[in-house]
Amino acid sequence: MARPALEVADIFRAHGPAWRLKQAGHLSLGQLKVMSAIERCRSAALGGHVLLCQACEHTQIAYNSCRNRHCPKCQASAARRWLEARQADLLPVDYFHVVFTLPAPVSDIAYYNKSVVYGILFQAAAETLRTIAADPKHLGARIGVTLVLHTWGSAMTHHPHVHGIVPGGGLSLDGERWVACRPGFFLPVRVLSRLFRRVFLEKLCTAHQAGKLQCCGKHANLANPTAFAEWLKPLRQCEWVVYAKRPFAGPDAVLAYLSRYTHRVAIANSRLITMDEQGVTFKWKDYRAKQRVRHKTMTLAPDEFMRRFLLHVLPSGFHRIRHYGLIANTTRRDNLVRARELLMSENTEALMDATANNGDAADRDHRDASITYVCPDCGAAMIIIETFERGPLPRAPPVRIDVA
Repeated sequence: MARPALEVADIFRAHGPAWRLKQAGHLSLGQLKVMSAIERCRSAALGGHVLLCQACEHTQIAYNSCRNRHCPKCQASAARRWLEARQADLLPVDYFHVVFTLPAPVSDIAYYNKSVVYGILFQAAAETLRTIAADPKHLGARIGVTLVLHTWGSAMTHHPHVHGIVPGGGLSLDGERWVACRPGFFLPVRVLSRLFRRVFLEKLCTAHQAGKLQCCGKHANLANPTAFAEWLKPLRQCEWVVYAKRPFAGPDAVLAYLSRYTHRVAIANSRLITMDEQGVTFKWKDYRAKQRVRHKTMTLAPDEFMRRFLLHVLPSGFHRIRHYGLIANTTRRDNLVRARELLMSENTEALMDATANNGDAADRDHRDASITYVCPDCGAAMIIIETFERGPLPRAPPVRIDVA
């Protein structure tokens, strides 16, 4: 694949050093690590190897990737491995796409409380879906949910929301039958929105009472319980956005969707247009433009572009893809086998083996594929004839020694 004309790494290399000096003390260690990883990705700084084509003797240098989950160049292989493992989880039913979005005031405090507020967002969305689905008035079943966190809008503004992929049905509460939802309809959005609002705010209040929320800047007064209660009042009255899309056209469409969403970063290199004296210009989609041109371009000063990109660096160890209900990691295998039995799938034992072994097999296949390199000139296999180590990583500024 040809290298894009402009990459996030180019912007970081050109403007990052000066900007980091100006922002000294205001960038987190995680943000600094992300910048360093992206700047060094697929460069001699990370080492690499020399490839030789056994047919035409073409040689090629390939540099190692940083494998940082925020790097635009390192997500394709991670997404492929993840999707291969997820193929065994799909059931022969309709799947629905549900989106839960936080109101702007909550997004403001989420930036200083990412682990806490994003965690509550996951919990509230999953609890909402499972509670409404279990209600006999709606579905009366135990469902499975995959949630994916995105924290950005198309213009890289802070816009936390989770995308949910949900099968159109679930196991009956006694586990004896499969309960399908109505064709083309999952759960009532208005009911989901109201319950999501209540569950989220309850959990947010609990976190505040436990002293887990940092109240900074213009929200410093929210540390006071009375001020926090006043701040919550309009949030209890406004409508919270929950969006449910029509069902996917089969499991293949689900995988195609997941491949676009699970391992996205704040902006793809393919959306970058130019970097010049005017700033950084990129493509974005204006979702608020009704019946007008939605696809637009935006130009930001390099400092603002980097600031927006780094808004979306997640806390270390925070999982942005989570599974709940029938497909929770601890019970996934048994629940899927039971669901397939009830859906009258063929050869249940083979499916059990596939569920247990698919991930290992996919990993083996990927490893085998990863050691096969194809010559760009003639298409023959290439072999590694030389490797070289990464350059030294700076750990700290040099110590100044005064000589008498």
